[in-house]
Amino acid sequence: MYSKCGQLDYSVKLFDKMSQRNLVSWTAMVTGFSQNLHYFEAISTFCEMRIAGENPTQFAFSSVIKACASAGLVEFGEQIHCLALKFGFGSDIFVVSNLVDMYSKCGVMVNAHNVFQEMECKDEVLWTALIDGYAKNGPFEDALSAYKNMVKEGIGIDKFVLCSTLSACAALKALNFGKCLHSVMVKKGFELEISVGNALTDMYSKVGDMESASNVFGIDSDCRNIVSCSSLIDGYVEMDRMEDALSVYVRLRRQGIEPNEFTFSSLIKACSSQAALEQGTQLHAEVIKFNFDSNPFVSSVLVDMYGKCGLLDDSIRVFDEIENATEFAWNSMLSVFAQHGLGKDAIQLFNRMKNEGVEPNAITFVSLLRGCSHSGLVEDGLSFFKAMEKTFGVMPREEHYSCVIDLLGRAGQLKEAEDFINKMPFEPNAFGWCSFLGACKIHGDKERGKLAAEKLMQLEPENSGAPVLLSKIYAKEQQWEDVRTLRKMMQDFNVKKLPGYSWVDVGNKTHIFGVEDWSHPQMKAIYDKLDALSGQIKAAGYVPSTDSIPLDVDVSVKEKILQHHSERLAIAFALISIPSGKPIIVKKNLRVCSDCHSAIKYISKLIGRKIIVRDNSRFHHFSNGLCSCGDFW
Repeated sequence: MYSKCGQLDYSVKLFDKMSQRNLVSWTAMVTGFSQNLHYFEAISTFCEMRIAGENPTQFAFSSVIKACASAGLVEFGEQIHCLALKFGFGSDIFVVSNLVDMYSKCGVMVNAHNVFQEMECKDEVLWTALIDGYAKNGPFEDALSAYKNMVKEGIGIDKFVLCSTLSACAALKALNFGKCLHSVMVKKGFELEISVGNALTDMYSKVGDMESASNVFGIDSDCRNIVSCSSLIDGYVEMDRMEDALSVYVRLRRQGIEPNEFTFSSLIKACSSQAALEQGTQLHAEVIKFNFDSNPFVSSVLVDMYGKCGLLDDSIRVFDEIENATEFAWNSMLSVFAQHGLGKDAIQLFNRMKNEGVEPNAITFVSLLRGCSHSGLVEDGLSFFKAMEKTFGVMPREEHYSCVIDLLGRAGQLKEAEDFINKMPFEPNAFGWCSFLGACKIHGDKERGKLAAEKLMQLEPENSGAPVLLSKIYAKEQQWEDVRTLRKMMQDFNVKKLPGYSWVDVGNKTHIFGVEDWSHPQMKAIYDKLDALSGQIKAAGYVPSTDSIPLDVDVSVKEKILQHHSERLAIAFALISIPSGKPIIVKKNLRVCSDCHSAIKYISKLIGRKIIVRDNSRFHHFSNGLCSCGDFW
């Protein structure tokens, strides 16, 4: 009675005072500990019961197996399994159901399946335990197959098995199967159950059907909770619909629903991907308000968000405030250093990480190799690559090999990069060939560039990057006939060049600019500012690099095109719109060209302001005529 009422202290005191204990009192004590989440006490009491000479019943076995499942003690659970077989409970429905649940929760699905198969008469609890195991651990297809077999056997379907199967549908993005389950839920009258609404919202969100997810979410406001809200927010974030995600957050706050760490993690991740600093800082304030600033996952995404928004110092500050940094936080900080081209800082942080006893993983080495690549630290990068498997037991994957190709290529070691490619255990992926092609373009290696372009076009025929980069190599050599041939090939195969865009946030609005863009309402003021800047930096020593324009036109025309590149328009607009005390942060969807890089250095010195540019591979911090990349990018 005391155990079932949650008064475990009274239970223990009574039990300890008993001069004689029998099987019933021992079983009650084991069950009491297990039900009240004292799993290790349940297990030790079961062992004491065996020492006292009592033979456990199916109820004692069920309780101790539950404790093993919750504590994750699969090896001890296997011993209990053997003991249950020894006492003849191998076909008891309660014991078997708990064994399947225990193996499922511990991720040992082979054992769960074997125990399930050995049972002749299977009830809905046993089926649900197996399906839930597959839904959580995979293979997810087996969860759907098990559900179909359960229906064929005529076993009763409840909301629990439906929710577990929906989870497997979400993992497989099996929308049609999920819709079938939705119809079953409606027929059985489960649709207004909170757990069912959560599962449906989660499934539709994860498969990308946000209209259906929103419809389920809006059926009954009383059925909404933080789980369904977080699922909907995460779905919008994955679809890059940040405004909708923020709108859901505003609605849940108005309804008095308190956010959790998953809500904040999803929203801040959205701010990271879109470099939305204004919204990110507001969410950081909310994180502090709800005391999630010490949560390891939330702190990690904050580190990433500030890093991707260009505020390196804020990113470091948030990381330094984390008391017990997890591998996620370490990897986030390493990734930030890599994005900002700070290879030496990344190496120092990696050494700190090792000293703290945190094991590096595959993501760690991607960041390390990228950091070394952007800093020209070839020997350090190669040393880390060799140490991955030998020292840390991390098998190099495609992305690591691609990073090494990039590392060698950026440093101008094209022959070494080619030799590395030839010795790889598999063909490089698109990123690897693209990195090699970019390096060939920078260092003017036409033959290797042609090889890389051909390989890249085979992998991604629709990717315009390969012919565009190759045409720039030909243009540098003034091989205009080859440039025209490439352009004709792009037209014939309907390959369109990805247009370059730059954008800058002013207030709560994002202003987007293209090359020679006249669409902005303040365009006259922008061009006037740009013309004035161009004259001033030329007087200071800037010389346009017209070789980067793959067109057979007059030099003055090329200079005009360079002057009106999207990043320069964005900077000119920022200069007339952002107060002098604030840094200028410009984002660009392509690699910043060498001429613009040179021009922005002169502009930063001329105006005496810090300019941060994020292109598609890294950050550039321009200040007083210098760039953080040291002209190596």
